[in-house]
Amino acid sequence: MATDSLPEIDKEKAEGLRDIESSNNELTPTITFTAAEERALVRKQDLTIIPLSAGIYFLCYLDRSNIGNARILNSSAHNDMQTEIGATQYQFNIALMIFLVAYAIFEVPSNILLKKLRPSRWLAFLMFAWGAITIGLGGVNTFSATAGVRFLLGASEAGLFPGLVYYLTFWYKNDERSVRVAFILASATLAGAFGGAIAYGIGHMNGASGLSAWRWLFIIEGAPSCASAVAVWFLLPDYPDEHFKGRDREIALARLAVEGSKSHHSSMTKADAVATLTDWRLYGHYIIYFGVSVPFSSLSLFTPSITAGLGFLDLQAQLMTVPPYAVAYVTQIIASYSADRFNARALHTAAFAFIGAVGFMASALLPPDAYTQRYGCLILAAAGAFACIPPMLGWLTSNVYSTASVGLAVALNVGFGAGMGQIPGVWIYKAQEAKAGYPTGHWVNAGMLFFVAAGSTALRVWYGRKNRQLLREGGGQEVRLFSL
Repeated sequence: MATDSLPEIDKEKAEGLRDIESSNNELTPTITFTAAEERALVRKQDLTIIPLSAGIYFLCYLDRSNIGNARILNSSAHNDMQTEIGATQYQFNIALMIFLVAYAIFEVPSNILLKKLRPSRWLAFLMFAWGAITIGLGGVNTFSATAGVRFLLGASEAGLFPGLVYYLTFWYKNDERSVRVAFILASATLAGAFGGAIAYGIGHMNGASGLSAWRWLFIIEGAPSCASAVAVWFLLPDYPDEHFKGRDREIALARLAVEGSKSHHSSMTKADAVATLTDWRLYGHYIIYFGVSVPFSSLSLFTPSITAGLGFLDLQAQLMTVPPYAVAYVTQIIASYSADRFNARALHTAAFAFIGAVGFMASALLPPDAYTQRYGCLILAAAGAFACIPPMLGWLTSNVYSTASVGLAVALNVGFGAGMGQIPGVWIYKAQEAKAGYPTGHWVNAGMLFFVAAGSTALRVWYGRKNRQLLREGGGQEVRLFSL
């Protein structure tokens, strides 16, 4: 793939005309448009796609991570979820892990179905399914029931994030994706912040209508997903060639003639699958994503427990989860904008992974009773860990070129990385280490983020060498180079 001689779209952002060869036979051979026209079109896309996509992922993350809040909600009154379902610490962690097993299994088939069934329909179906399953969690009474419902939740949520990343490749060029992925992924940090605040409020409903507050948490947070699925079905546009008309349609297709996925391309063939599965450089991306998934998972599930270990009790611990997520939200947007602006996704991934690693390492080294300092380290760790993910995903999609390959590569990346990679995160924050400040969890997360920093730097160096080789072998002709 990397050695094909393909024309490259001019990345110059200055005003002026540009000629782009279109692969769509409905268009004239060459479409000419100004940079101002392109910016106006991208703004239209942003206003239509990004808020809705971010809202979908916001609700998804809220519904998958609220079990961390439910686990300790009203624990001082022994009305928390773990106590009421009669689960041991080990059993509860099993229930958390089962979600991730399903998440890993269903990533690839879900992304294939997204293309076959259309994004709006498939995402709306998934959304209604996980909302209903979340409400169902409010009725569980045993560990086995909890584990079974969590498996179904993982299966229904598995296709959303890789599906949204894949979906963006139909609409945006390589140097436009990281910041858009960031706005979507940042909604997870926003959900983490709101989740703590919502849990704090719902915690005061304990005993209302004879239900414990953690049951109300699942019911109240699952209902909006079901209701919003209807809006997604009708409002989320599928592809630019269907959504736009006239001049906008011509520009949308022409600017993605070389980059981006195409609605008219086949979903998946055996040749596509084999080519993607045997493209060994992609496994470097998958392994790096595995590394960042451990802190992502552990923060998603254990931030309320971590804050409780910093001297904040019960409902106050829920409220103190808000600042780390709020800072992470802002950091993600800034990091991703900078990564796209300077076309340096690898270095931004490495830099922010290093920052997150330092935050976790400092948390592990500080005395357990240094609550203020360790809370500051938690904010730093969360900001770094979350901020390195969007550039990492933008880097992957910009180095995969066919429509089918992008869908499979993103699904494999999130399935192996996020699915299998998140499983260790379930086990590293041990309840018996709460008084010691959770050293095992912090050290593991620090080590994984140092690995991400080193791995992304090494892959960046390798790509740089391959690009120089391609230029030498190209003999002065234009070649498609790897994105850095």
